Amino acid sequence: MPIISRISFCILLLCTSYANCQPRMEEIKGGYYIPLYGRDSLKVQIPDFNMDVYPVTNQEFVLFTIQNPKWRRTNLIRLFADKSYLINWETDSTIGDKQSLKSPVTNISWFAANAYCECQGKRLPTVDEWEYVAMANQTQADARTISTFNEYILSWYEKPKTFNNEIGSTFKNYWNVYDLHGLVWEWTSDFNSVLISGESRKDVDNDSNLFCGSAAVGATDLMNYAAFMRYAIRGSLKAKFTLKNLGFRCVKNIENK
Repeated sequence: MPIISRISFCILLLCTSYANCQPRMEEIKGGYYIPLYGRDSLKVQIPDFNMDVYPVTNQEFVLFTIQNPKWRRTNLIRLFADKSYLINWETDSTIGDKQSLKSPVTNISWFAANAYCECQGKRLPTVDEWEYVAMANQTQADARTISTFNEYILSWYEKPKTFNNEIGSTFKNYWNVYDLHGLVWEWTSDFNSVLISGESRKDVDNDSNLFCGSAAVGATDLMNYAAFMRYAIRGSLKAKFTLKNLGFRCVKNIENK
């Protein structure tokens, strides 16, 4: 039996299999909405699906790498992640004292996030699914026209190191889902489906350079600056990129519906 760190061993004792560690999910009732960059302002239909209540944590990803060695930092093929992959972890199975086990895992590439979700029988959300859930505040399914809601999201962008905060530290929205705003950015399965033109697509590794704004051509809501920021960063990403404030969560189709 390979030697693993004490912290990893404790995790294995608590979670002997993924079946015992499945994070809580909430059912999202589907409907229609007009995305920020809509197809000629057409409504998009979202079917019912389940979404993780919280982003994937360091603890959950440690367990994943223990059970799937090819996704450990020292084993990973550079085609699937840049040099910053899990850069803040002390070893392949310990995160050190820079973050909490209950903080969202970051410095994760799209490939790694996608593999994690597939390993659990889930998948990454689409842009439309993510935005559909994220447009809810505490009491309304669609709060995009409420100025205080957008101001709250924009104020988060100015706060440093929110990725160090533990999951559940932001509000619970209408769907009983936490941390879609105020903790980390999150990968989607089709993050580059809406390409943003201009300087935001520079091929750079510096996190701050990925937050440049871009033209609002084709947008359906010129006042939703918070959404502009999300689409701008998505348009700047490549699947192998890993950022200190970019994590993910999983979703799952609802069978027989």
